[in-house]
Amino acid sequence: MTPRERASLRAQLLKKLRNSFVYNADPVFTLSSGRKSRFYIDCKKVTLDPEGAILVGRLMLDALDGLEVDAIGGMTLGADPIAVATAILSFDADRPIPAFIIRKEPKAHGASPLVEGTLTKGARAVVVDDVLTSGRSTERTIDIVKEVGCAVVKVIALVDRKEGGREHLESLGYDVQSLFTVEDLLKA
Repeated sequence: MTPRERASLRAQLLKKLRNSFVYNADPVFTLSSGRKSRFYIDCKKVTLDPEGAILVGRLMLDALDGLEVDAIGGMTLGADPIAVATAILSFDADRPIPAFIIRKEPKAHGASPLVEGTLTKGARAVVVDDVLTSGRSTERTIDIVKEVGCAVVKVIALVDRKEGGREHLESLGYDVQSLFTVEDLLKA
């Protein structure tokens, strides 16, 4: 992808993300951690939209350029559409990267109670998430991926809230990238 193509895709995706961004002067939004925040980013409005999914998948695939990757996925529900969009476009790019999903709770039946999709032992995996905040849920995902015998070669978030998640994961030795930060969304 050329720098011009990348810039165009980023601008299109940022416009869609800004439409999923809500800000309030008071911290009225409850995050999954239970903490209150002044803003909320509903990335699923973008990643589950046909155009948004294509934009996210293309930019994620671009972020993987030059990296040996055998699988892409993360914790359900935020990572699901990101991983699937990237997997589909990877096939079209003649570089198939299967998707996987980590369940929040183990299922009571089957061979792999926490992992759905293709995540075979020894795979080089990329862990994705829609929003990176503290990094704790991403860390849990990484731990599960490692428990099934895979290596995490990169972590990519669609949006980094810039609340310590990146630093936390980097302190654990992971390469972390985000396509956007909350600052990009606040510039509207």
